Amino acid sequence: GRGSFTESFPLFGYDLRDYEALFEEKVELFSKLLTEKPITWEGTHTQSLDDADVFPKTESGKLDTYVGVGGSPNSVVRAAAYDFPLMLAIIGGSPARFAPYVDLYKRAVKQFDHTAHPVGMHSPGFIADTDEQAIEIGFPLFKEAMDKVGASRGWQPMTKQHFMNEVKGGSMYVGSAETVAQKIAKAMRTVGVQRFDLVYGFGPMKASDRRHMIELYGNEVIPRVRELLAEK
Repeated sequence: GRGSFTESFPLFGYDLRDYEALFEEKVELFSKLLTEKPITWEGTHTQSLDDADVFPKTESGKLDTYVGVGGSPNSVVRAAAYDFPLMLAIIGGSPARFAPYVDLYKRAVKQFDHTAHPVGMHSPGFIADTDEQAIEIGFPLFKEAMDKVGASRGWQPMTKQHFMNEVKGGSMYVGSAETVAQKIAKAMRTVGVQRFDLVYGFGPMKASDRRHMIELYGNEVIPRVRELLAEK
């Protein structure tokens, strides 16, 4: 995906006015490189290749790749056009608003006569033994990380109320294993996705808290989500 920051353009000598065309070209080239066969390529914004090969090869013959989309319909259609699975980056607000993008992806896949791949979503979160612990530990971490980025973006500092709104009805998955599992399962059903990735490295987190969260996520949250999704 393109990400939400543009500082890399001058760093690598690119013109921000070529934002759309540059990404289109790079996605097309990348889709060809994923075949793991020699490539001859003539680019406008990227280097040209003459029977070039890439090493090492993967054991499976293809590197699994998702295209990350943060809310652009054009990006959804582009992923379908190049036969990539879709990963929705949902970092704030109600996840329900992304459901139309799943429908758009399915319709675009049919139009391009490609196979519909599983659609995923990823969102930030923090898991602890209780809801209260998760909120107490998590809020300062999220606030520090968001405020640091927001200082250069003109965002307002994160308030406790904003954080709690995201925890209760938005796209921050914060709480005990059961609370987070229930929220993930509900979001997956609502959006219509088959995969969920939790962003669990938010802010200056203690290694012990991160380790415990990963253990809870793997041992309790994931099995519980699968159980909930299997229920009719």
